[in-house]
Amino acid sequence: MNEDNYVVIMAGGVGERFWPMSRESRPKQFIDILGTGKTLIQQTYERFRKVCLPGNICIVTNKKYKHLVNEQIPELPAGQLICEPARKNTAPCIAYAAYKIYDKNPQASVVVAPSDHIILKEDVFADIIRSALMASKKENRLFTLGITPSRPDTGYGYIQFKDDSSYPDDERLKKVKTFTEKPDLELAQSFLESGDFLWNSGIFIWSCEAIIGAFEQYQPEISFIFREALGKYNTPEEQPYMDIAYTTCKSISIDYAIMEKADNLYVFVSDLGWSDLGTWGSLFDARTKDQNNNAVVGKNAMLYSSKNCIINIPEDKLVIIQGLDGFIVSEADNALLICKKSQEPQIRKFVNDIKLKKGDAFI
Repeated sequence: MNEDNYVVIMAGGVGERFWPMSRESRPKQFIDILGTGKTLIQQTYERFRKVCLPGNICIVTNKKYKHLVNEQIPELPAGQLICEPARKNTAPCIAYAAYKIYDKNPQASVVVAPSDHIILKEDVFADIIRSALMASKKENRLFTLGITPSRPDTGYGYIQFKDDSSYPDDERLKKVKTFTEKPDLELAQSFLESGDFLWNSGIFIWSCEAIIGAFEQYQPEISFIFREALGKYNTPEEQPYMDIAYTTCKSISIDYAIMEKADNLYVFVSDLGWSDLGTWGSLFDARTKDQNNNAVVGKNAMLYSSKNCIINIPEDKLVIIQGLDGFIVSEADNALLICKKSQEPQIRKFVNDIKLKKGDAFI
């Protein structure tokens, strides 16, 4: 494996859309959400060990989750765990990791990926990642993976590509034409029919030099904060500097900060068996179903005249469910959620209301 290849796994999110299973104290990336015996971050880490040296895999998380990363990936060296002092969305997270790796290895190329995705076709994924890393070393380009859509999903952002052949080494690589945030159903249907739109996976590949150049061009305020730390990275001075610097850093996603502005952005057309597990609906799609199309985790759930439900209960809990069609039923710790799947977007409102009326004990 190439010693100049690195992976950055982003693991700082709260995952409040998966409440009550995902909590402030233990977000979804640290949960065995699929009932496989491994948490999502453990699966992601193992996936990237196939394409990158273990010594070049970094995890970025909020400092309050440092102990969870250490528990679940104890072999990760301390220097490869990057602790953000505050949540500032994905752009500062990515800038921090890019400058830190660049300070160590200016020749580095980096894969950036969330910690909570499902990828069923792991061999295909590994092949695309290797091709993208090779491409990142040849030209000053930013790369992302676009997922061939299977339905007009309104929960994903979309990437439109041009029929571009400027990289003949891999016919899957296309020039990005437009980014579109989550569309309504009618627009998503038109995207699917057009054939030149992909789901935005949130997985990126680039050289450190290329992404740092993009930050300097499009986000000079963010770039200044992390450029000033050169020489402090990978030393005892790093964390004290970041504890102060993060308070002045704006919160913005990498899509808004860089991707929607860059003119050197390319996408790999990918069919990976991918899901971002961003919603209960996506988890329902990913899980195996019983004869009544119920997705159940919990060995003591007994269902009667119920269909199209997703059930998640503790192993030691007996639950009887009768007469439900298309519901989410989830119990964890001190909270129980019973909600129509069609009304899932309201879960964020529920969480906000709980914070206001009941306090943080239930969050």
